[in-house]
Amino acid sequence: MLITLLISYLTLPIAWAENDDLHGDWNTLLQAHVTAVDDGKATVVNYRGMSQDHNNLSRYLRALSAVSPEQFDAWSREDQMAFLINAYNAWTVDLILTAWPNLKSIKDLGSLFRSPWSKKFIELLGETRSLDNIEHDLLRDAERYQDPRIHFAVNCASIGCPALRPEAYVGTKLDEQLNDQMRLFLSDRHRNRLEGNTLKLSAIFKWYREDFEKGWLGFHRLEDFVAANAVALGLDSASVTRINDGQIALTFLDYDWRLNQSP
Repeated sequence: MLITLLISYLTLPIAWAENDDLHGDWNTLLQAHVTAVDDGKATVVNYRGMSQDHNNLSRYLRALSAVSPEQFDAWSREDQMAFLINAYNAWTVDLILTAWPNLKSIKDLGSLFRSPWSKKFIELLGETRSLDNIEHDLLRDAERYQDPRIHFAVNCASIGCPALRPEAYVGTKLDEQLNDQMRLFLSDRHRNRLEGNTLKLSAIFKWYREDFEKGWLGFHRLEDFVAANAVALGLDSASVTRINDGQIALTFLDYDWRLNQSP
């Protein structure tokens, strides 16, 4: 009986995610090779360091691949979301390393007929998946999560993206981490700023506008989300009133697809 219990304990990765230990290797890599700039509003990645630590990255990815769909489904909502966000970010770094340093953008890894996000190279939850599949089919699943803050957490290795957080996401503090990511991104005037009668927002809000208008926290218009986050966006009450009255237009900035690498 004791031997049976011991074998069960050693072969069940489910306990790792419940106490956040599953993401330890990824956390170590992020702390070692991701540097915050501009008061944390952005980060840069030392891909040379990531390349030198590739064995540790591969070990982490193998640990993610070992999680079964049944184990994943038994976790809390927070553990599931942390797992998927980390998986997206870690496999994005792994994809960059397949061509680094001979690329200037993740877009260089695509082709005329297929984007880098549609490539199926990720063994996860019993299937061979793409980055698009993780983001759109799993994380954006309207039935399961309904949380647009994921758009401030997943990182596509580009300067225009929200920062790659220099720590792993974990279920026990996911809400705090996502709120912090949202605040930092909205506070970045390179990505979101008021200019005269125009509020210029990141293209993320154009691509995923519907996610911010599905009723999360009662928001059914992008303007509602903007008003609730006026402080982070640097908007005073008068500006919020003008936005709600249609006197300030919402437009979207061009996206910077250059690689988010350290100098």
